[in-house]
Amino acid sequence: MNANMDPLVVDHQFFAALIQSDFQALDKPLAHDFILIDVMTGAETKKSSLLAAMASKHVSFESIQPSENRVRLYSTTAVVTGRTEMKGRLEGTTFSISSRYTHVYVVQQGEWRLVAAQGTRVS
Repeated sequence: MNANMDPLVVDHQFFAALIQSDFQALDKPLAHDFILIDVMTGAETKKSSLLAAMASKHVSFESIQPSENRVRLYSTTAVVTGRTEMKGRLEGTTFSISSRYTHVYVVQQGEWRLVAAQGTRVS
């Protein structure tokens, strides 16, 4: 088993790809049917829409600091929960937000793929 079989490693790679706006690195861990429930608005966002929003600079991330990460494994499914402190820009406006998140990973083609992500704002 390689490092990519550790869901927490893949989770950190996902955050790093968001910060770097690295679309190739971001595309790899996301399942084709990935769904994001947005921390800012609660909107449902598909993989293609997330990648397009980042490519157009509609959203960009300056920093994402995950903490309190926990992984629960269920055979070929992993649930990762934690907190984040995020800074970035949305439609040209700077934001800073604290959140709790849940990421659901499944094994596809021998690697962990992120199928669902949800963030909840924490005051």
